[in-house]
Amino acid sequence: MATERRATDSHAAASVLESADFVRIVTRADGDGLAAAGLLARELSRRETPFQVTVGTTVADRTARVQGGTATDDQSVTVAIGALESTGDAGSGPASDARAGARTISLERTDRPATLETAELLGDLGSEPDLQLTLAGTTAAGIEPGAGGTEWLLERALEEDVLERRPGVAVPTTDPIDGLAHSTACLAPWSGDLDATEAALESVPTALEHPAELSVDDHRAIGSLVALDAVGHDGAVDAAGTAIGRFLRPYALPDGPFATLGGFAEVLEATAQVEPGTGIALAMGHTTREPALETWRACGQQVHDAIDSATTSRYGGLFALDCADHASTERGLPLRSIARVVAAYRSPEQAVLAVGPDSAALAVRESQPLEGRIDAIATHLGAGAQYDLGRQWCSLRFDAQTDTERVIDTVRDQL
Repeated sequence: MATERRATDSHAAASVLESADFVRIVTRADGDGLAAAGLLARELSRRETPFQVTVGTTVADRTARVQGGTATDDQSVTVAIGALESTGDAGSGPASDARAGARTISLERTDRPATLETAELLGDLGSEPDLQLTLAGTTAAGIEPGAGGTEWLLERALEEDVLERRPGVAVPTTDPIDGLAHSTACLAPWSGDLDATEAALESVPTALEHPAELSVDDHRAIGSLVALDAVGHDGAVDAAGTAIGRFLRPYALPDGPFATLGGFAEVLEATAQVEPGTGIALAMGHTTREPALETWRACGQQVHDAIDSATTSRYGGLFALDCADHASTERGLPLRSIARVVAAYRSPEQAVLAVGPDSAALAVRESQPLEGRIDAIATHLGAGAQYDLGRQWCSLRFDAQTDTERVIDTVRDQL
């Protein structure tokens, strides 16, 4: 099942959207995809254009939703955010579908986040994207603010005072104990344990007594403590230094839904995996801060509990975690976050595979083309196996009877 990730001519796409009677947005389930969908949904609301947003958790699911939208007999437009199954017309761009005048726009590119592509599209529509949401989406995609084509966004956000750089850590809450204990962007000895996190911050009294009143010196002290604990852990690898560097000196959001830009990105990513409906509502600007934070906390707790209890194995180029025994019946296991934080802080190999009872996620430290590899992996796992992919990650779904060792061996053989 080959995939296509087509570059879209934003001028042509803008023209198509301006004449739409109804817009269907079908997005992949990650922080970048949710932010991109939210940006477009906000613009459509402003224009009073009716729309619908749905999340497709695999390439096949998303493709089916897109094809269902293009089969309608009206002037609707379907916007796809995420890779689709190849139809053999990858060079056609956002041109009209031949069936019944329906049209499809792809906002997926291999060289930059969908959020950034959507921001450019909004510019062609004569609108300004929400700077905090746009930068949160690109941050969720692994792009540092000010890098990878986001320079103009960061410059404008700083000029308009919607961001401000400060010492400390990139968590979504003003309470650093809550933020650090549940963060999936940091991995330290106290991660996942509120009491242990509180004990680690005992040298910063304000953090314990008045967490919303931290001074610049308090933030700096917390950042130093976190850095030492994260890179000083016995299991930390050299890459942990780079990862913790991205976690420190965050961009604070004076009037944002969360305390920092990195925290906003983390909440988007958590909700995308566990409760995408909440994440979409958040990205659209609805009042869902508290439900989103609760989802983020639950996600973080699952991530750290799973890491602590997983059985690990190491191969040439791959570090694997068997998390099948930690699966919850209430929430899906956030395997992507597990794989990503282990790759960032603890993995001696470039690629990390986290395996659950009927799904798995692969994360890599450096961007590399994964389409062909994940396609081959799904094929080798047999009928019914499906996948999705984004920047530096891919995910798999397979039959619950599939043996974990078989999944690991199949992935290892294709890397």
